[in-house]
Amino acid sequence: MSTLRDIPVNTITGEETTLGAIEAEVILVVNVASKCGLTPQYEALEALHRSYSSRGLSVCGFPANDFRGQEPGTEEEIAEFCRAEYDVTFPMFSKIVATGKDRHPLYTEMIAQQPVPKGNHEAYRERLHGFNIETTDPPEVLWNFEKFLIGKDGSVVDRFSPNTKVDDPIVIEAIEAALKA
Repeated sequence: MSTLRDIPVNTITGEETTLGAIEAEVILVVNVASKCGLTPQYEALEALHRSYSSRGLSVCGFPANDFRGQEPGTEEEIAEFCRAEYDVTFPMFSKIVATGKDRHPLYTEMIAQQPVPKGNHEAYRERLHGFNIETTDPPEVLWNFEKFLIGKDGSVVDRFSPNTKVDDPIVIEAIEAALKA
């Protein structure tokens, strides 16, 4: 049976791979951007990766330029930014499209499996509207730093709003439950 772990992706250095190649039982997939107000989440994502990797969790970053061009760089520039600014050691992948008709198959399947995120999703949508920012329609990814938790069976077990911090109890409880499953 095929799972999310079997969908082809490319590393940030361009090698073809899959999430199945990640040596982790549980994966937190995040669409990231270096020029976003939420970019400081990289720090917490890295801390989460470092504290949970020995228990079987990996954070995986997928740069996406979907939202107001907030990830304009090349893969090399993105990788350097992540190393220099946040000492990122978790796996980073090539830039993808997370929304719309050109959406990457990984995101198409994750959204299909978990169409509704946890967290203050609608409040964040309204906040973006308050800045005159057009948003996607549900169930699309709303913004940068939306998080999908992939369980041991290779399916999405949870999804979190972009403004839900990775150290929020709802995220930590979901990770703990996925690792114990």
